[in-house]
Amino acid sequence: MAFADKLKTLPGVSHLASIQLLNAADEIVATIENKPGQAGSLAVYNHLAQIHGAITPDAATQGIEIFAEHGEDARLNPGKHPNIDRLIGLAERGETLRVKHVFAA
Repeated sequence: MAFADKLKTLPGVSHLASIQLLNAADEIVATIENKPGQAGSLAVYNHLAQIHGAITPDAATQGIEIFAEHGEDARLNPGKHPNIDRLIGLAERGETLRVKHVFAA
């Protein structure tokens, strides 16, 4: 199934302005905003956080699968898809990021 089709099955994110990803030291390492070009990633990361409680290595692996054809493109073209690159790195390093939701006003 293509990413666009998988995206339609994920919970909506209209209530979110963004999510912040925090490392073990509670530092914000990334922010994914609810705007064109990032909304799909926001939906994926939100879904993973809902299921796993954080972006764990298992969540990261599942996220790469959700991104479908874009996951393979990210592996072939590092830097082209930074939100997928992050998932690949977390899965490979066995790291976890905590998710903080920033709700829309």
